[in-house]
Amino acid sequence: MPNHKNAQSRSQPSPAEVISVLIVDDHELVRQGIETFLNLQVDIEIIASAANAKQAIEQVETLVPDVILMDLNLGEGMNGIEATREIKAISPQSQVIVLTSFHSDEYIFPAIKSGALSYLLKDIEPVELADAIRKAALGQAVLAPIVAKRIVEEMQPTNKETTPSHSQLSIRELEILKLIAEGFNNQEIADSLNIAIKTVRCHVSNILSKLHLRDRTQAAIHAWQKGLI
Repeated sequence: MPNHKNAQSRSQPSPAEVISVLIVDDHELVRQGIETFLNLQVDIEIIASAANAKQAIEQVETLVPDVILMDLNLGEGMNGIEATREIKAISPQSQVIVLTSFHSDEYIFPAIKSGALSYLLKDIEPVELADAIRKAALGQAVLAPIVAKRIVEEMQPTNKETTPSHSQLSIRELEILKLIAEGFNNQEIADSLNIAIKTVRCHVSNILSKLHLRDRTQAAIHAWQKGLI
């Protein structure tokens, strides 16, 4: 892969100082755009890119990058949350930066739980992205402001006692609630539990009704607040 570096901005670092990066995104244009900018950074090297989770895991096994930029929506197959979990199991030293358009609770908390160090949104300035990569290589987390706000809010004490207890859920409903909180969609839940998607929808409806919740996001928040995950 050609590496067009802007050597005029600073002296060329030694090989040990160069941060190796893997880009994971299902849109080729996005991958190319990120790579074009990051290739201008003399201390960052794009060693590979991947269009899906399977490719990403294979690249990590072979190349062991320092930092991985991970989209969450990877089209068909494994999503970015599941891919992050697999990657951290394979290469714990590789740091994962989530780079996504999604910032709802059903994505934020499962992504962090799966092992992502940082969580950024795709409207980030390119210079800030490069800085986040450098910090990730040092083990320092960077969070988009809206994401940091949600995490802080979640840690603050609230009137959680007013929320109905999950003890009224059946064993199957409790299983499904946990999977919702981990970021699984209905089809993934059906596949995981080997049940029909129609059955999953019925269970989800019952969960929301029993817990007096509006939607899946609130269900995920409930699971996190109650320590189910």
